Amino acid sequence: MNTVLSFVVTFLMGALCSRLALQLEIAALRHQLSVYQRAHRRPAIASSDRFLWSVLARVWRGWRDALFLVQPRTVIRWQRERFRDYWRQLSRGRCRGRPRISPELRSLIRRMWQANPTWGSPRIVGELEKLGIDIAKSTVEKYRPKLRRPPSPSWRTFLQQHMRNTVAIDFFTVSTVRFRVLFVLIVLGHDRRKIVHFNVTEHPTAEWTAQQLVEAFPWEPPPKYLLRDRDAIYGKHFRKRIRSLGMKERLIAPRSPWQNPYVERVIGSIRRECLDHIVVLNERHLKRILRSYFAYYHRWRPHRSLEMDSPAGRPVHSPEMGKIIERPEVYGLHHTYIRKAA
Repeated sequence: MNTVLSFVVTFLMGALCSRLALQLEIAALRHQLSVYQRAHRRPAIASSDRFLWSVLARVWRGWRDALFLVQPRTVIRWQRERFRDYWRQLSRGRCRGRPRISPELRSLIRRMWQANPTWGSPRIVGELEKLGIDIAKSTVEKYRPKLRRPPSPSWRTFLQQHMRNTVAIDFFTVSTVRFRVLFVLIVLGHDRRKIVHFNVTEHPTAEWTAQQLVEAFPWEPPPKYLLRDRDAIYGKHFRKRIRSLGMKERLIAPRSPWQNPYVERVIGSIRRECLDHIVVLNERHLKRILRSYFAYYHRWRPHRSLEMDSPAGRPVHSPEMGKIIERPEVYGLHHTYIRKAA
């Protein structure tokens, strides 16, 4: 408050001075103020300075013309902040937060939880009300004892264990240069995102689709689970052949392709990385293109789900193996990079 006191003393001394002396002092102060403005330095404004100008703004009409330290709107903002802080302090009061409960009540809540494991927090709140204790549900849950449970396998571990025994199938269509529609069947293994089998036809049937699964696993037992959609092409003959192979079908919900995400993602990759850049001539041409892309897909293409490895496994080439060589793949659509000694 030294600034305020100094201002009051200066005001009283100015009232006692002559008019000429007062005008000379004002001129000298204005000259010093102009010199200060040329320095382009922002002064440090204390709380007392803010209080002083807030008072002057209320009792003096010409305060805007005499103000050079800050803008007039800044003084108005100071008044709003003082008003806000004053009423905020009053609304808070002295007591903050919810009052603490006694240690005896905490102990009683913990005993109720331990003695009645099937009770929920509303049941305990109701029991305490019958004892004349009014308490909130959140408070009861706050003092619930933390029971240690044995660690259980994570959901990721569960999926990884079942991926080895799961394959997914799905169709997608490709248009040829003669406006014919070809159907491509994909059989995808979930374990390493490997395309186990594929084939192309213009007229798919249930018998043809069932035969493709037989050809997908000619020398080894098929996986236990088959994930597919509810397309009408998977008819009675197809389901019968699946049961004869010892597989169990898992159908996704209607119009829910996101429940079969891996094969949908593979089909999207085939379109974006290959078929969207090539004009397909006929069925033989499409098979040749897909065969070339799948060779690149299995051996070279990195997968984020496989920690940037390829489905067939890709070795790491150290700098000692030689310089980097670029090789085209899939008719030049993609390129692979290896190290090879000169």
